[in-house]
Amino acid sequence: MAVWMVVLLFLAIVFIIYSTVRWRLHPFLALIFAAFLYGLLSGMKLGDIVKSITDGFGATVSSIGIVITAGTIIGIFLERSGGAFTMAESVLKLTGKKNVPLAMSIIGYIVSIPVFCDSGFVILTPLNKALTKRANLSLATTGIALSLGLYATHTMVPPTPGPVAAAGALGADLGLTILMGLIVSVPAIIVGWLFSIKLASKVYIDPEPELTEEEIHKKMKEAPSAASAFLPIVLPIILIVLKSISDFPTKPFGQGLFRDFVGFVGHPVTALMIGVLVAFLLPKKIDSEIFSMTGWVGQAVQQAGFIILITAAGGSFGRVLQNSGIANVLGQYLSTANLGMWLPFIIAAAIKTAQGSSTVAIITTSSLLAPLMDSLGFTSAMAKALVVVAIGAGSMVISHANDSYFWVVSQLSKMDVKTGYRLQTLGTLIEGITAAVVVWGLSLFLI
Repeated sequence: MAVWMVVLLFLAIVFIIYSTVRWRLHPFLALIFAAFLYGLLSGMKLGDIVKSITDGFGATVSSIGIVITAGTIIGIFLERSGGAFTMAESVLKLTGKKNVPLAMSIIGYIVSIPVFCDSGFVILTPLNKALTKRANLSLATTGIALSLGLYATHTMVPPTPGPVAAAGALGADLGLTILMGLIVSVPAIIVGWLFSIKLASKVYIDPEPELTEEEIHKKMKEAPSAASAFLPIVLPIILIVLKSISDFPTKPFGQGLFRDFVGFVGHPVTALMIGVLVAFLLPKKIDSEIFSMTGWVGQAVQQAGFIILITAAGGSFGRVLQNSGIANVLGQYLSTANLGMWLPFIIAAAIKTAQGSSTVAIITTSSLLAPLMDSLGFTSAMAKALVVVAIGAGSMVISHANDSYFWVVSQLSKMDVKTGYRLQTLGTLIEGITAAVVVWGLSLFLI
């Protein structure tokens, strides 16, 4: 049965790829059909199949639906007001046109330390598109640079929830885990940046094909200042960072009203809605029509709806896989192998690939390894910290059709499914393996 579930997972992934690429089936239907087929053929109870699909869909929408919509509204206002282009001008003056991919990698690397990579990509996409257009580059190059920059710290550096949970489960020192995560993530982001400029750059995607250079110049004459344009992006990030700080075990903001307030305004949903209100102030001439169903807001909601539906369908597929028990099958089988520091990486990579969520892969892997740490020889503080980072590296491998982040990156970067697999999936594989090699190398000297 265990072998059949693994084979069935492979066949489900093949079905999604083939149906979307060859049959041109909409990804939403491909993912939902794959979820039903996997549930039926894996022997799940009929009621559990439907419940898994609806629960996965609903959980995904509830977690990132408002975030995607709010981020898209901010993006539309930045684009239509010209604010995105004034931001692009200011950043390009610092980095130069040739260094835009590196700039996006670094920005993503910093932002995703406290912010989920999905939210970070949504928030930074308007800036990324503007920089890419002004630098005359492919959106494939900068989109992947941003995606892999975000992923490096999202999976390996606390206070992102996954690594924090793993550190707690394994009894790892949080400060040491942060230090090791930062050290390992630097080579990973460098490799991710090189992948974007060497391989992703071979695929050209126009970041804003409906706008000509003349139209851009016209927009900039009526555009808000760079400082005003950055505010709808920077303010939500600052609020989310403050919430992450307030959630530290040391309770730096205490446990009173102020901490509750920071937790409220720093929640991604609240923070991004505040960003939306700030974005409303960007146009120099405010017309009530832009807030209507046919105006800028209405257009943004329509764009967001398309992305949310596909992303939620990926959540349905992932939940069916998770509830079928395949993650536990893979994890328990691999835990008996004598692989040293490669073991946590392989278990996390297998679970991540099987069910799609990096956070679930991190938490599941750390739970499986917790009772085995002594028998595996992972007893020192350094060993525990490196195991957490190795699990994070494994949770990057690989981002594909059952991962909501795959659909956020591919849809916001205007990639079809085939291109998404060539760039996002392969890029996360290379970045994750790079991080694992660095962890293994460090373990030879530090443990």
